[in-house]
Amino acid sequence: MNFYAIRAIYLFEMARTWRTLLQSIVSPVISTSLYFVVFGSAIGSHMKEIGGVSYGSFIVPGLIMLSLLTQSISNASFGIYFPKFVGTIYELLSAPVSSLEIVVSYVGAAATKSIILGLIILATAALFVPLHIEHPLWMMLFLVLTAVTFSLFGFLIGIWADGFEKLQLVPLLIVTPLTFLGGSFYSIDMLPPFWQKVTLFNPVLYLVSGFRWSFYGVADVNIGVSLGMTLAFLAACLVAVWWIFKTGWRIKV
Repeated sequence: MNFYAIRAIYLFEMARTWRTLLQSIVSPVISTSLYFVVFGSAIGSHMKEIGGVSYGSFIVPGLIMLSLLTQSISNASFGIYFPKFVGTIYELLSAPVSSLEIVVSYVGAAATKSIILGLIILATAALFVPLHIEHPLWMMLFLVLTAVTFSLFGFLIGIWADGFEKLQLVPLLIVTPLTFLGGSFYSIDMLPPFWQKVTLFNPVLYLVSGFRWSFYGVADVNIGVSLGMTLAFLAACLVAVWWIFKTGWRIKV
């Protein structure tokens, strides 16, 4: 594996983050902080505890996951789509860089950005609500796995997209609604039995539930199931990326 090539692409992608700091970091943090103010302070003060956790604290993992998912997809999809848009993808594919090195560098950079953002939002949340992380290692595991998995998913979207509008199609119309309906702001125990069963088909539920368990030890589904679903989606994304580079779908020179 050519680590120099990986390092060059990785550092180039990370440099783009620092050039667009307001858009990449500041804007998501401010948007999430508004959720803490509105839902955590204004509304949360009038709601009862959920599983022994105050409402303001209860929604923190869900809000971090919401930003993590959307930013992972956005960073990775734009990172690989822009070279396609300007034509430099052909130089990349003609260079002595393997498909594995391309994926590792682009996905690694996107995941790193998302993890940094997630940790900043976590620190910001501590300014608004009391936080306690019962299982910090599990928290970091879910944070990293989710960032890598959805960066891979974003990489797939970037290859599939043939216009900038398609880059936003999946995050806005699919991922964000699934996150809101996946227990980010509530426990599924609060739903009627029928909708509890329907929600179990939402894959984001398992991510939010597992991440929240790492904070407070409360979860809507078993922690093993949450981890298994996350790994399954990661494996599916890896298979899809392997197939794309094997067949050259949408990326052939």
